[in-house]
Amino acid sequence: MTFTDRKSLLSAERRHLLQAAGAAAGLALAPRLGWSQSGELTVTNWGGDWNDRTVRFIEAPLVESKGIKIVRALNLEPERKAKLLAERNLPRGTIDIAHFSGADAFELNEQGLWDTLDASKIPNLANVRAPLRSPYFVPWVFGGVTIAYNPKFIKEPPTSLADLWNPKYAGKLGVLDQSFFNWIYMAALVGGGKMNNVDPAWAKLAEMKQSMKPRIYPTHQQMAAGFASEEVWIAANYSARIAQWAKDGVSVRSSYPKEGAITIVFGAAMPKKARNKEAGYHYLNSLLDPKGVGQYAAASMYAPSTTNAELTPEVKAAIDFTPDQAKSFNNVDYAYQAKNIAGWLERWNKEFKG
Repeated sequence: MTFTDRKSLLSAERRHLLQAAGAAAGLALAPRLGWSQSGELTVTNWGGDWNDRTVRFIEAPLVESKGIKIVRALNLEPERKAKLLAERNLPRGTIDIAHFSGADAFELNEQGLWDTLDASKIPNLANVRAPLRSPYFVPWVFGGVTIAYNPKFIKEPPTSLADLWNPKYAGKLGVLDQSFFNWIYMAALVGGGKMNNVDPAWAKLAEMKQSMKPRIYPTHQQMAAGFASEEVWIAANYSARIAQWAKDGVSVRSSYPKEGAITIVFGAAMPKKARNKEAGYHYLNSLLDPKGVGQYAAASMYAPSTTNAELTPEVKAAIDFTPDQAKSFNNVDYAYQAKNIAGWLERWNKEFKG
């Protein structure tokens, strides 16, 4: 073996050892290798069209074009949570950026998972609407739970969440099991409760089960199919979902309830054990890019979290909320929900679905 051959072999072995050591230790050598706004960034997110749009409007044009290679770990919230919690005690984790709802992000923050963000490294945070801001979470898009109805059968738009209990629609009410907590909140509001007191919900849900004979759907897609087949005339869902179904040709419209919509916020956070934090900051700032978030909002039908998103007047009117509507939003008390949601799910399954 020549000196050159030995040198090449040693170099190959050295690269292999460095890669193995990096995987075992969460790539703790990354700063020494000159990673900043470059290198590899692992992002965990939902799959499907949610991720497709994230790639199209944010990741490809604003992140990967800068030389940052994104590794995508796509799965549902339980898997993402389990992965992050399992890595809490490692020197470095395998996730750099994690997408969640505001409620899930709060729950994981209570577990000590997230970094407190350095706002100076996310200049676009300055444009986030004040009620949505958080020290550990970058809110990206948001929406509200509104009434969905088929105008073919319901000529006058419903004006109240109480219309979900209207006996005229018995057997034609659709309930989404995937977001059971929103139905508990709506029942509480109709029954005289509040977002931090859902005790009145259970009597109202028992009444709904008895008098309305609701059709229960596991997923958004199955509820959309229920509207399309006309087995459902009325339901409640995120305004963005309703707008998307209408855009896809389903006979469905959204009506804002007088009680106010229930807020849903989506965004991303950075684990304390993230490997490539500088690239992570670039990613988080890119989520709020005026053009990118405007394009994503237009495609997803969720409203952008920022005040300077680039939206046409027509799109803004279709997906955003008026100032009066925004003031009436029923914001989730994340601490109250995190404390009680396991018990709610048990009662929902036994008393409402059972």
